[in-house]
Amino acid sequence: MTQISTVIGGIDIAKEKLDAAVHGMPGGFVVENLEAGWKQLAAFFKQAGVGKVGVEATGGYERGVVRYLQRAGFCVAVLQPNQVRAFAKMRLQHAKNDRIDARLIAACTHVLEARARAPRDARFDELADHLTFIEQIEADAVRIKTRLEHISDRRQRGIYERMIKSLEARAKAERALLMKRLAVHRDLVRRVELVSSIPGCGDKTALAIVIRMPELGQISREEVASLAGLAPFVHQSGKHQGKMHIGGGRELLRRALYKAVLPAASFWNPALVAFSQRLKSRGKGHPCAQIACARKLLIFANTVVRRDTPWEARIIAA
Repeated sequence: MTQISTVIGGIDIAKEKLDAAVHGMPGGFVVENLEAGWKQLAAFFKQAGVGKVGVEATGGYERGVVRYLQRAGFCVAVLQPNQVRAFAKMRLQHAKNDRIDARLIAACTHVLEARARAPRDARFDELADHLTFIEQIEADAVRIKTRLEHISDRRQRGIYERMIKSLEARAKAERALLMKRLAVHRDLVRRVELVSSIPGCGDKTALAIVIRMPELGQISREEVASLAGLAPFVHQSGKHQGKMHIGGGRELLRRALYKAVLPAASFWNPALVAFSQRLKSRGKGHPCAQIACARKLLIFANTVVRRDTPWEARIIAA
């Protein structure tokens, strides 16, 4: 029986251009990373009979072409950079340029049978970019406050204090604007309300969870922990029993959870307080307990959104 395999394309993405290749075929194609270039790229892949396209995550430069190709009917798999690097090492491939990388990504997508990504809701990209902008402003204010601790000159202190005041005012105004933008989406407002109902999960944390985790309420507790990089993985070989670690996932989401979980697991959320105490009574250290509580808080958020009901300690804990 003849088995028909999907023709695989690969794209190496840069800020200004895209290098494309088709697995098993010579040559390649280079276009601008703009809509006109995406249109040319789609035509190139259709002519080559491509059904699935692999791209490497680049922190945002891939968003436009991924959406365009998905709308054009292609299955698109977004690979993590470490997957592509590991694949190159496995092939003992040391040469590297954009054209070679496009062919490597196509081959990697073919071998790994990488799962195609469902079309992403564009609302979350825009909201996440705005939230990142706010968090960067707040981080700038924190850094200046740290510098201020070592400044004794009154004039210099005055300059820093005015900078801090200006940044905090800007962050507050931008956060209000973000809430106004989110308010037009009733489904997202509902998610924020549900997550905010969890004791110890304030509006800032709820907003970060909802925006940084578009899949909230649609996936399992194991998947939500894995996507956030809060799922522990083992290090074991033969008689060696290594410690479990977390890694990967969405760093900005984890930061928001870590900020919330310290007071939540110490005072405000009885379920998390009890959970933290149980872990520590078993000999777990404070960092381990905090990570586990952050994972539990995210699972709580996933549960209330999935059930579309506010927090109830008895039900959630069950």
